[in-house]
Amino acid sequence: MPQKKTLFELELASNPKEIIKVEKFLEKLNENLHLEEGKYNKLLVAVTEAVNNGMIHGNKRDPKKKVLLRCEVIEGILWVHVHDEGPGVDPDSLPDPLAEENLLRENGRGVFLMRSLMDKVSYNQNETGCSVTMQIALEA
Repeated sequence: MPQKKTLFELELASNPKEIIKVEKFLEKLNENLHLEEGKYNKLLVAVTEAVNNGMIHGNKRDPKKKVLLRCEVIEGILWVHVHDEGPGVDPDSLPDPLAEENLLRENGRGVFLMRSLMDKVSYNQNETGCSVTMQIALEA
């Protein structure tokens, strides 16, 4: 039996003012998925962090560079792909946001939050940029 696949996409300029479009996009997505509130809130925070990282760190706020947000549902799993045009990052080399010396820093928690809120997070770099892929089960 073929797997069911539903796809949603949003392309954003690397301008932090565009981040507001992510919430509207996820609201439309949730009209189809009917996630319970806690799971939707986790998704909202994780995806917003990923898009924000792509705009600011990946594309260096260059409005000519794009961030592509793609969500697909495959066999009860929501796959979220965020692709930017930047050089990428080694997430394992980032400072631990829970270390005492980092507790008061204003940034550096995005990757930690994404990993904490989603079931699975992975990174991929290639000649077109960097992608983060996150997964969350639709059912408990």
